[in-house]
Amino acid sequence: MEVHITSDEMAHSKSPFVQSFEERRSELLNWADTVTGCKITVHQLNDNYGPAPSHAAADAIVATPETRNMCQSINEQRNENGLPALHIIEVMHLDGIEGGIISSSSIRNGHMDQEGHPWMTLHQRQSTLKMAAALDSELKTPMGTLFEGPEDDPEIGMAAALDGLPTSHGVIITVGDVTTKTMLDMGLIPDIALIDGQTKRTELEDEFKVDCSQFAVQLHAVNPAGLLTPSLNQAVAEALRAEQSVVLEVDGEEDLAPLVIHCLAPIGTVVMYGQPKTGVVVQYTSLEVKSRCRHLLSLFEVE
Repeated sequence: MEVHITSDEMAHSKSPFVQSFEERRSELLNWADTVTGCKITVHQLNDNYGPAPSHAAADAIVATPETRNMCQSINEQRNENGLPALHIIEVMHLDGIEGGIISSSSIRNGHMDQEGHPWMTLHQRQSTLKMAAALDSELKTPMGTLFEGPEDDPEIGMAAALDGLPTSHGVIITVGDVTTKTMLDMGLIPDIALIDGQTKRTELEDEFKVDCSQFAVQLHAVNPAGLLTPSLNQAVAEALRAEQSVVLEVDGEEDLAPLVIHCLAPIGTVVMYGQPKTGVVVQYTSLEVKSRCRHLLSLFEVE
């Protein structure tokens, strides 16, 4: 059986976060090795049809409901080429646990993992979660890359962090008043900002507060320290759906919000937050990061 997968050029025209051809090819071959009697060869697909219209040895083609018409078009081309029509084997999609089909797009958009499970369950999103005391030290450890800079000049760490961003990345989310204001003072508006009017759990003076009027959309959430509330979860989800810049003002604390953000955000999202006295931490949303955040959330207590 031949499997044809899109080239890097075709895949990246759809999304810059698709795995490379070699990575996808390797994963397919590794999967095939786990299935008894599954013998496949993997080839590169450089256009929508591939070799199917002129493949003399082929006798069948696999389609999903939305690609069946393309397979019929292939058969018309084969007829013009004097070849017999391919038998079209239509396979149905698998549904995710909370609805929607399991697809590469759904996974990249952050909606579900490869098996269709949500990264943060509906029950978790609708419950108030309390951080277990045992997680305190682990959550204080920076999750991401630290860009160092003096505390009295946060623009140094921020500039280094921004210079380190790859050409292709998703929305930029700042968590914390100092991090957000630093970016604004540099003439940049983050796509999403979470603030609580505090730094080191001390209320900021007016001159150091974020000017929320610079954002197109203003949202609010209630989230006491040490908790993750449905109010915050809903607001984060709404912010991620917005098409304009958003500031989310949290009544309480936003320190734990990155766990929710990474679970709900698309692959490639950039989350930035300050690390006291050391600089700015940058973490990209990836499958690995999502898995870690899901594990940590599973250790929270449901109130």
